[in-house]
Amino acid sequence: MIRTRAVRRPRGVVFALPVLWVLGVVAWELVSPRGEGVHLLAIVAVAATGCAVTGRRRRLLRELERAREVAATAQRVLLRPLPPRLDGITLAGGHLSVSEGALVGGDLYEALATPYGVRIVMGDVRGHGLTAIGTVAAVLGSFREAAHDEPALAGVLRRLDRALQRHLCERARAEAQARPGTEQERGLGEEFVTVLLLEIRPDGLVTAVNCGHPWPYRLSVTACEGPRAAAVGRGDPLPPLGLFPLPPELPVAPLTRLLPGDALVLHTDGAEDARDADGAFFPLAGVLDAVADRAPVVPAAVIEHVQSALLRHTGGRLSDDIALLVLSNDRCLAQGREPRPCLARSGRPRR
Repeated sequence: MIRTRAVRRPRGVVFALPVLWVLGVVAWELVSPRGEGVHLLAIVAVAATGCAVTGRRRRLLRELERAREVAATAQRVLLRPLPPRLDGITLAGGHLSVSEGALVGGDLYEALATPYGVRIVMGDVRGHGLTAIGTVAAVLGSFREAAHDEPALAGVLRRLDRALQRHLCERARAEAQARPGTEQERGLGEEFVTVLLLEIRPDGLVTAVNCGHPWPYRLSVTACEGPRAAAVGRGDPLPPLGLFPLPPELPVAPLTRLLPGDALVLHTDGAEDARDADGAFFPLAGVLDAVADRAPVVPAAVIEHVQSALLRHTGGRLSDDIALLVLSNDRCLAQGREPRPCLARSGRPRR
């Protein structure tokens, strides 16, 4: 079969010919007597220029629309919908984009039922766009395998780190081949991923390992005094993946224990960094405390409430993507046993 190649005009030709035509008309106007035909020729030239520009703009808009469709499909494949329940854990996830047109972001989350308990990952890749979504794919793909294979969370984290390093090296080599003369290791020091790994065991014990990610909040429906939403986390987290090699010993430790009806709220740093018009930060702890006061905690309702409060606080002008993940222990509730109620702050039983 003989293949023919379509002859493509250089991009500059689309604009050069009408522009030269207009210049010729202007020159003719300067040296020739005024006449209706000349004015008509000028009008036709300007119209031709406008048509060329309009055609180019329409092609760019079509290409942009196709790119958005591809991006949206990739986003749906990577951040697939979470199941409503995993081994007695009810969960829901949500995402707010910094821009209506920015369908591809760097936030990632996943929850899986494994032989070792329900395992969760939440992370935030530096940057946006197709570069970030490639890194998201590498981290999530590694987690979905390692979570079932590795008995300890430390092993899962090391698998994620190796997958990220391979991805960055392959991308740096590809960029060096595409642009000879550039530094092959240029992208390695510029890309990193914050990662929070959790494991919820059947008895409600939660263990965690954190690499540069915000610690989660625990919503307690059994707390009779003080706030019902409290940040949980011990010590400073490790640096984000991609910046430094992991230490020989990883600090995987008990984080908290989820009693029946209690919940965990995971989030990216965009939630607490969101500001209003006066520069005040979003009061995430206070909003979650108000939600926890309405037992029982429903993860989907928590997501909707926090997202609405964020949009009100910022006036819809977000400065960063925001991902939320809520997990509630309803093991006893599923067996028909309600958690023991306590008195609310007003002294009346909570409903």
